[in-house]
Amino acid sequence: MIIVYTGDGKGKTSAAVGQTIRALGRDMRVVFAQLLKRPGQAGEQAMLARMLGDDFLAGGLGFLRKEEQRPAHRKAALDTLAWAAGRFDTSRPDMLVLDEALYALNMRLIDRDDLTPFVAAAQAEPPCHLVLTGRGLPPDLAARADLITEMTPIKHPYESGVQAQEGIEF
Repeated sequence: MIIVYTGDGKGKTSAAVGQTIRALGRDMRVVFAQLLKRPGQAGEQAMLARMLGDDFLAGGLGFLRKEEQRPAHRKAALDTLAWAAGRFDTSRPDMLVLDEALYALNMRLIDRDDLTPFVAAAQAEPPCHLVLTGRGLPPDLAARADLITEMTPIKHPYESGVQAQEGIEF
């Protein structure tokens, strides 16, 4: 099954973490990779590392702020995908979460072809359920997805000048 959490609203990573907890509660093996967040950047990382151990990686470099940083960010995203692919070599997980994959795709840090083996694994027998998060779901991936949830912002404290809160946004 291919599961996508997308949209402009908050909660995409949180939904993927919830999906991870649900799968772990059913004794499924989950591999969770963050393509953009750097280690120690977000609160969920400490818990994911505790729950998943070697099956969790925050492999990104954070925000891409300058074009000259693109090669290093691309390398980090590709290295994170290579790590995820390597987890298949050791033993096939029941679920793979590629957090921020849609962002990485839209920022041209990864290509559609880089996701192809993971999409194929989700549609193989037995499947490895694939969870993708990020904004800008491409139509071809939407057509292949089994479940798509779009996060729609209604109200956010940032709109009234409130800065990001630890434990809420990161």
